[in-house]
Amino acid sequence: MTAIVVARATIAHHSKSFALASRLLDRGTRDAAAIVYTWCRRADDAVDDAPADAGTLARLGRELDDAYAGTASDPVLAAFGAVVRERAIPRRYPDELLAGMAMDVHGTSYREIDDLIAYAYRVAGVVGLMMAHVFGVSDDRALRHAAHLGIAMQLTNVCRDVAEDWARGRLYVPDALLARHGAGGLAAELGGPLPASARVPVARAVADVLALADRYYRSGDRGTRALPWRAAIAARAARSVYAAIGSRIARAAARGTRAFVPAPFKLARVAGAALRVLVTLPVRAFGARVHVPNYFLELRDV
Repeated sequence: MTAIVVARATIAHHSKSFALASRLLDRGTRDAAAIVYTWCRRADDAVDDAPADAGTLARLGRELDDAYAGTASDPVLAAFGAVVRERAIPRRYPDELLAGMAMDVHGTSYREIDDLIAYAYRVAGVVGLMMAHVFGVSDDRALRHAAHLGIAMQLTNVCRDVAEDWARGRLYVPDALLARHGAGGLAAELGGPLPASARVPVARAVADVLALADRYYRSGDRGTRALPWRAAIAARAARSVYAAIGSRIARAAARGTRAFVPAPFKLARVAGAALRVLVTLPVRAFGARVHVPNYFLELRDV
């Protein structure tokens, strides 16, 4: 099975929203995006699906070394290496993602909202930055907006998965927000089902995080102007579907269930994203040349 086949199957299985949005890309860009997604998924699964420790992180780091050096024997790692070299993706970005994985391995506590933003940047903001390299942008200033879109999506994920993360011994909703709503120190009770008494305070804290995500989504929207039109539609579509998930999360959090967006609703969101971009085509036709960014963003810049 080739790396491209594996990558297409991975994105189709693990993220229907991204798979749907990626269909709007040309084949070469779609496959490159799927390869990047698959490497990110590989790292995430290594931490989530096996006893993760310093050895797991070291192995992932060695695999990244091989990918960037062009010496990887694993087909997926070799394909990822080809993409990062072709699209000039800075090594700092996947390194930051592994730093985010290390936060999970070491059981990082999220006391303040800034702690959560740092985590969201590492595990998702840098994915937005890598995708900016895959897509190409017409203005390097759009990188900050790409990182913000990734952060927004991760904040949505955090809010959607509170009950599942709780059962796995993780709580990403910052303690300061929980304390504001009468549930400070909740992390001390991690494991098993989310306590029924905590559901209302958690739902209120989740609403605060979702409000913050909306601000990052709005910033992400401004970055799509610098993308090629097909990539802009794909980014807008993924953003729109994720934002729709966010609108359903508060009710689900109060019930201790997971938010779900039906396929027809997703399709409607994709159509709306396409229309928003297509009306800009006359302006885009006279836009700046698309290029690969030549510098990288850091956490302090977002």
